Amino acid sequence: MPLIAPSLLSANFLQLQQDCDMLNQSQADWFHLDVMDGRFVPNISFGPMLVEFFKKATTKICDVHLMIEEPEKYAEAFKKAGADILTVHIEACTHLHRNIQQIKV
Repeated sequence: MPLIAPSLLSANFLQLQQDCDMLNQSQADWFHLDVMDGRFVPNISFGPMLVEFFKKATTKICDVHLMIEEPEKYAEAFKKAGADILTVHIEACTHLHRNIQQIKV
C-alpha cells in the first residue's frame, strides 16, 4: 500500500503550527523533511532545530531526507532531534556502511 508523505518544504513557514495541525488531521502517513545544505544540492532548507519542532508538533513519523555532504557529521543531531527515518545519498557518503550503522544504532 502506498504511503503519503507530504514534504514540509511546501508548508507556509509563517504558519508552521497550523500546517502541522492540518497534516496531523489528514490521511498523510508521514511528515517528509527535506534537509538541504547548499553543497550537495543548491538549495538550503533547515537543520535539526526545525526537525525537533516538527517532531513535537506531530504524532506521525518524521522522515528526514538528508540531501547533504558528509551526512555522518549530522546524523546523530537529526536522530536526537526526533528523526524516525533518515535517508542519505550513497554519493554523499565516503563510507556508506558506516553511515548505515550510525543511523541504525
